[in-house]
Amino acid sequence: MRTVQLLIAGRPQPAVAGATFDRANPQSNQVVTRAASAGIEDARLVADAAQAAFAAWSRTGPSIRREILLRAADLMEQKKSLFVETMQSETGATCVWAEHNVFAAAAILREAASMTTQIAGEVVPSDEGRLSFAVRQPAGVVLGIAPWNAPIVLGTRAIAMPLACGNTVILKASEMCPATHSLIADVLVEAGLGNGEVNVITHAPAAAGEVADTLIAHPAVRRINFTGSTRVGQLIAERAARVLKPVLLELGGKSPLIVLDDADVERAVAAAAFGAFFNQGQICMSTERIVVTPAIAESFVARLADKAARLSVGDPRTTDAPLGALASAGAGARINELIDDALARGATLLAGGKAEGVFMPATVLDGVTREMSIYHEETFGPVVCIMRAKNDEHAVEIANDSEFGLSAAVFSNDIERAFAVTKQIRSGICHINGATVSDEPQMPFGGTGRSGYGRFGGKAGIAEFTELRWITVASTAPAFPI
Repeated sequence: MRTVQLLIAGRPQPAVAGATFDRANPQSNQVVTRAASAGIEDARLVADAAQAAFAAWSRTGPSIRREILLRAADLMEQKKSLFVETMQSETGATCVWAEHNVFAAAAILREAASMTTQIAGEVVPSDEGRLSFAVRQPAGVVLGIAPWNAPIVLGTRAIAMPLACGNTVILKASEMCPATHSLIADVLVEAGLGNGEVNVITHAPAAAGEVADTLIAHPAVRRINFTGSTRVGQLIAERAARVLKPVLLELGGKSPLIVLDDADVERAVAAAAFGAFFNQGQICMSTERIVVTPAIAESFVARLADKAARLSVGDPRTTDAPLGALASAGAGARINELIDDALARGATLLAGGKAEGVFMPATVLDGVTREMSIYHEETFGPVVCIMRAKNDEHAVEIANDSEFGLSAAVFSNDIERAFAVTKQIRSGICHINGATVSDEPQMPFGGTGRSGYGRFGGKAGIAEFTELRWITVASTAPAFPI
């Protein structure tokens, strides 16, 4: 069992009240982490510490920031085994998914390092003869709230670009993976950020509301980014709006994959299976809806069902099955209710079936219609819905028949045709002849609608975590009217 403390001003310390909470492995129910459970006073202390460190860090030059972030990336990769073991014990992830998290998070740190010299401004022509600048400056303290499903990637993403931009950060760790999130801060501290530039707060589930409210309302916190469910994202946005603070939200998804009648079927099946079932479908970009057109529908559906039936599920601690555990038995129970509703309303089960505890097979449902709850609700599990379209226009209509808009994909051997369809899909991300699950740290990542707003990644991230200021220098005395 690992013990996790709060990280405040570079020093691990217990919660003021001495409270702790436990995180159990989802397969064994054995306690694997005991973490400090912060309250309101701890939240104020961590925000004060980040504010105290801001002045010095914001004045640090880009080469120093770059060096530290690159060192942290190297350290993260060197500690791969520790990260993988910790992530697997807390979330039930497969080894493949945990290792991917480590390398993708290191890439995020390196991309952030490269952005330290890209925080640029511009000279704007002035009608009044002044030298007029638009410049970007660090915003202040940034609160990052990260989820459990890709904890190393998303925990790192929550704080890497803010640090590169000269902000100090608070990582509010998920109560489902406090040790994994704390490891991210450990490598940053070891890399040279041990004076309060990086802070971590952990808390029991029951304390989430009061801790988040306190941090959001604290005067030092100037930016908030949240990755997680749409329901919680709405609460975060509402609380931030009361104190007029910008929020970057990356929320849920119901990603469609459209297979047009001239698509490469084998390639589309491979992408669909990966997008739907990797990490047990517990990815915001997971393929939840597959829209097929008539000429190719039967061939595609049969091959996808066959592939799903051949994907094994097992305990990641003892097997190398491609599908591991769900985060909780409760998640499986919720998905089972959606499957029952769909079957009762006329859907056909082509592969897989319902979850048993935290284990669920790769599941394919055909004939899903609007009357079924699963048509609208994010499953966040290894189940994908087949929907039949009459033609390209109907496929777009089905793809857009969702309040979510994060990722999408279109398969066709006619790129002009695929691009014409892509332009009509309402989503922040769309891939032609690729899976809905795809990310690169330099890309503008984010969604529309109930999938959130704002963008992580590359130069788009710089805009989220800096203040754009207008500064002028007058070369002659201005003639004021009074």
